[in-house]
Amino acid sequence: MRRQFINSPGDVVPEALAGFAAAWPHHVSWSPEPSYVVRAAPARDKVAVVSGGGSGHEPLHVGFVGEGMLDAAVPGAVFASPTAMQIKAASLAADGGRGVLHVVKNYTGDVLNFRIAGELLADEGVRTEFVLVDDDLATDTDDPDAPGRRGTAAVVAVEKVCGAAAERGADLDELAKLGRRVAAGSRTLSVALAAGAHPGQAEPSFELPADEIEFGVGIHGERARERRAFGPASAIVPQMTAPVIEALGLAGGERVIVIVNGLGSTHDLELYGVFGEVRRVLGAAGIGVARSLVGSYVTSLDMAGCSVTLVRADDEILDLWDAPVATPALTW
Repeated sequence: MRRQFINSPGDVVPEALAGFAAAWPHHVSWSPEPSYVVRAAPARDKVAVVSGGGSGHEPLHVGFVGEGMLDAAVPGAVFASPTAMQIKAASLAADGGRGVLHVVKNYTGDVLNFRIAGELLADEGVRTEFVLVDDDLATDTDDPDAPGRRGTAAVVAVEKVCGAAAERGADLDELAKLGRRVAAGSRTLSVALAAGAHPGQAEPSFELPADEIEFGVGIHGERARERRAFGPASAIVPQMTAPVIEALGLAGGERVIVIVNGLGSTHDLELYGVFGEVRRVLGAAGIGVARSLVGSYVTSLDMAGCSVTLVRADDEILDLWDAPVATPALTW
């Protein structure tokens, strides 16, 4: 049975957002109705970069609001899309007069509501562009009726790179092109050792035998298409990394940004060990690790597990990745 530090399941998100804004007053402010998080001092004379999605994935997206990354983030209920009216309000609050870039993970509700918000903003004379992040290799199928690959941890790279370019004055078309290039060059695989539990729920969303892992799990607790045998990191991590290398068509001599992401309750001791295994696999393939990010950035409540994301890197992407960033969850 899971125990949680909450008052009421229905109040978890607004109470957390109120506490978040109070904890980071120099970085962000929170509008309770409609709910969105915006920079404490909105930037002007630049394209605004706005993202969002269901809560339960913290620090995504609200933790990345700040200089060098997002201008606003729009949180929905737990694992539920924000509304179009929330997205519109956040975009208007962030708009500095040069348009708004929407960075959207590929989930049906998110895509639909960001598209509607874009239409509503156009009616008010605000130009928007849309970057779809669809990096989850586990949902890469040939089914034409399927929604396509889900959006997962590669969204952090898209937001970081586009946020840096926006700070440098890139226009809306340039940012959209850049974001789509980063998304197209990114793939992710995730595994779970245990499911998470929703606020107020005593039991996790699914059970796993002690000798199995969920291979290709989603960040909303979606079950994977298969289960595999549990084993040491040296056995599991190559199974996660090799398909990502293959999907991107990476060859010896290329460089990548590696993101090893915890899904909620996986300790840094484990995550850095996973990164070491990823680095070993890439080294054996002659692929260089140009930059790395290790930690819990795109979570699934208290799920035990991790994801491995590879982002194809070039000089421009690396320069923007290295640019200064100052947000509650990411600073350098």
